[in-house]
Amino acid sequence: MRQVCIPRYGPPEVLRLEEVPEPALQAGTVRIAVRASGVNFADLLARQGLYPDCPKPPVVVGYEVAGTVEAVAPDVTGFRVGQRVVALTRFGGYAEKVVVPAAQVFPLPSSLDFPTAAALPVNYLTAYVLVHLCGHLQPGERVLIHNAGGGVGLAAVQLCRLQQAEIYGTASAGKHEFLRQQGVEHLIDYRREDVPAAIRRLTQGRGLDLVLDPLGGRSFAQSYRLLAPLGRLVLFGMSRLSGGPRRRLLSVAWQLLRLPRFHPLRLMQDNRAVIGVHLGHLWEAQQRLRPALETLLAWAAEGRLRPVIAQTFPLAEAAAAHRYLHERRNLGKVVLTVAGSEAQASGAG
Repeated sequence: MRQVCIPRYGPPEVLRLEEVPEPALQAGTVRIAVRASGVNFADLLARQGLYPDCPKPPVVVGYEVAGTVEAVAPDVTGFRVGQRVVALTRFGGYAEKVVVPAAQVFPLPSSLDFPTAAALPVNYLTAYVLVHLCGHLQPGERVLIHNAGGGVGLAAVQLCRLQQAEIYGTASAGKHEFLRQQGVEHLIDYRREDVPAAIRRLTQGRGLDLVLDPLGGRSFAQSYRLLAPLGRLVLFGMSRLSGGPRRRLLSVAWQLLRLPRFHPLRLMQDNRAVIGVHLGHLWEAQQRLRPALETLLAWAAEGRLRPVIAQTFPLAEAAAAHRYLHERRNLGKVVLTVAGSEAQASGAG
């Protein structure tokens, strides 16, 4: 089978398509013939050597796949060969086949095609944790979503809209019209506007109830100062560590030095909360994640959620997919497809 490997740290061009034996089935697992695999910003950081949780090269990244069951371990029940599924993989997803613990595999509703299904697990599960489990967003509350046009950002927009919140979003001007159609009421062009000043003006100085910030650096401190009393700041990434396709260690060090420190006494005096989310460190919390992803799949099947695919790339063009993300060209999710996915995308197993 084919897989895309990171043989060494570097720009997108280091990604290598290679032929390897198919993964062996183990107790408690399911082997999936992959038809689509999600691309996440964490994959880019891993390729640059900026993602500490990723194994050292050579490594195959990829957190989510959709496809069909090819084989089931004898001790696994509830799945059958040929069944359409979506799975959380935590590395190994950039491949034609992957072996996954059965607890991380979910039946795929017949109304969802493979690329759409691959766009769901990481982005929407992250957004669900941000908005519901940590943010406790209530109807009518004011929420700011940084990078609202990205994969997690759009997922959060849709979840906040379902909660009937008042949505503020940062994005480049070219994405504003689309985001308005998605339900973002107040848009700020972060490239041309002073985001804190714009928020203070738009909220008439009242501040925000919830801020979702994946940026890092000084943005964390700015977001904190925008909170209203009892406001929550949820941090879920540091995208500013990667300013382009190549690793720049001085830039990384500068962003780390600009991170704020949140003192407990200050938090109490301000009546604000700062919460950190790292989905990769929740893999063992299946009792919380599994019901959440089942809910999200049901909502998508009902049409309440509509994952947005920015662009699909063949597996062999993973480098182009990474560069597309580096250039911030995406409105929504970037997905890798495996040969045969188009023919099987709409068929039920």
